[in-house]
Amino acid sequence: MGYRNLKECLEDLERTDQLVRIDQEVDGDLEVAEIQRRVYAAGGPAVLYSRVKGCRFPLVSNLYGTFERTRFLFRDTLERVKRLVELKGDPGAALRRPVSSLGLLGTAWSMRPKLVGRGPVTECTAQLSDLPAVRNWPDDGGPFITLPQVYTEDPRRPGWRNSNLGMYRVQLSGNQYQPDGEVGLHYQIHRSIGFHHAAAIERGEPLRVAVAVGGPPVMALSAVMPLPEGLPELAFAGALGGRRVRLVRGDTHLPVPAEADFCLVGTIDPERLLPEGPFGDHLGYYSLVHDFPVMRVEKVYHRRDAVWPFTVVGRPPQEDTSFGEIIHELTGPAIPTVVPGVHAVHAVDAAGVHPLLLAIGSERYVPYAQERQPMELLTCANAILGQGQLSLAKYLVIAAREDNPGLDIHDIVAMLRHVLERIDPTRDLHFQTSTTIDTLDYTGSSLNQGSKLVLAAAGPVRRELPIEVPGGMTLPDGFDDPRVALPGVLVVEGPTAGPGSLRGDIERLVEGCRGDHPINRFPLVVVVDESAFATRALENFLWVTFTRSNPSSDVHGVEAFVDDKHWGCRGAIVIDARTKPGHAPPLVEDPEVTRRVDELAATGGPLHGII
Repeated sequence: MGYRNLKECLEDLERTDQLVRIDQEVDGDLEVAEIQRRVYAAGGPAVLYSRVKGCRFPLVSNLYGTFERTRFLFRDTLERVKRLVELKGDPGAALRRPVSSLGLLGTAWSMRPKLVGRGPVTECTAQLSDLPAVRNWPDDGGPFITLPQVYTEDPRRPGWRNSNLGMYRVQLSGNQYQPDGEVGLHYQIHRSIGFHHAAAIERGEPLRVAVAVGGPPVMALSAVMPLPEGLPELAFAGALGGRRVRLVRGDTHLPVPAEADFCLVGTIDPERLLPEGPFGDHLGYYSLVHDFPVMRVEKVYHRRDAVWPFTVVGRPPQEDTSFGEIIHELTGPAIPTVVPGVHAVHAVDAAGVHPLLLAIGSERYVPYAQERQPMELLTCANAILGQGQLSLAKYLVIAAREDNPGLDIHDIVAMLRHVLERIDPTRDLHFQTSTTIDTLDYTGSSLNQGSKLVLAAAGPVRRELPIEVPGGMTLPDGFDDPRVALPGVLVVEGPTAGPGSLRGDIERLVEGCRGDHPINRFPLVVVVDESAFATRALENFLWVTFTRSNPSSDVHGVEAFVDDKHWGCRGAIVIDARTKPGHAPPLVEDPEVTRRVDELAATGGPLHGII
């Protein structure tokens, strides 16, 4: 049976030496965030901060800091939920294995939330200004709730069956928000809350919202799960927690989770927007100031023993990486039943998740063809890019399983090598232009607007991939320090990207490397700001290449051509991954805060031996 509330979880973690308490006073402004980043990087325990400067509530971070601990939190019900996900994708499995499916009857009952008259969360009330003001990065626009559970219902069909529980960041103060009265609510496109908001706007009425913080860990995980249409997150939380989610009825507001530690209730005005941000985000850059919905907060509830959980997002990996891993464990096996012909999909965390997807699909359309080429793979690719949050991907690299049945979707180097050995750049690059990308990605033409590129490979090996820079290779002026990042991938340092020089720089490179220039031995060339950094580690290469480029404007090629609106090239594919004007700034820590955390980690300090 899962934890009833956060208190039970923390007691269990402490009992099993997976939590430490810090009794020395810490500052919620930048300091606890830097501690969290370092504890996570060290693979450390969950951390409970009992004394927070200017705040009466304790904090906890790093609950999900390792995949092992995340699995530990859900150990009692994980296997049953995997079976439930399998049945959702393949209902016939219950008929084939009826005995093993009988155990899911209790799970089905736990999926029905239970309405109650009272609960621990409504025992006490507070003001917004009483809540922990945790700010993670120096240029953040204010403190944010970073593990919120935002609950809404479809105003046309009220009730939990047509509800959404999502993790959408909440700015507690700053900018133009009315103190102790308003908070900013930022949600990205392709989220169910957007459909509820649109319905409320159509009806000309406010959208009721409840923002819970804390409670049993199943609530936070459920809020980030990419669930199929028709399966409410509250039902999933009940299944994963092994008990029905209790909801306290509200007289003037939505039901709120009874075991949450905090809950803000109020409404979103159908017409009012205010600037929200900046916020240091999971791509490793700031998401900048934009107008987003405003929540008018009517009441702030909290339980008597409330603890405020928080996390830090930034350049991957961070704590939310564990969420991605357990989501894949739960949903990965169901992929073939949801998208026919697709065997596996991997959203690459080091590249910021949405910028790069790897996939393995079938290529069976013309099994008798003398020269196999991507055909069914393109059908698979379109299906993947039509699936919920997967549709926000910028680059999709897809390979045919028939060419290597043992290919591991999580072995990024092997996947890229497999594709680069086989890809035909005159034929196998497929663009979607003027379409949607992640709200947090600033490489596109405007907010939410960008492009996609599918790189598909099927058939025999076409080339041997070079693993070192060819001797005596010369490059056009301004391009220097060529280095091999991966087999077949050359990284080149380019001139600083200016507003009027972007395309001209790359044109000089590709025009100067035509014909038998040795650069064309590499199927992929990436132009970067600093070759040494981009090739120092695989994570650096993935982050630079795929977070700093927009396919339609930044993918070029040697001897490029357009034939019946199909773009291809006869030489190397070239990605311009330099930092460009208009890109959001990267996240950098405050040196003074770093010094203070160093003192906490020194001999005799409360974090000595932990970070």
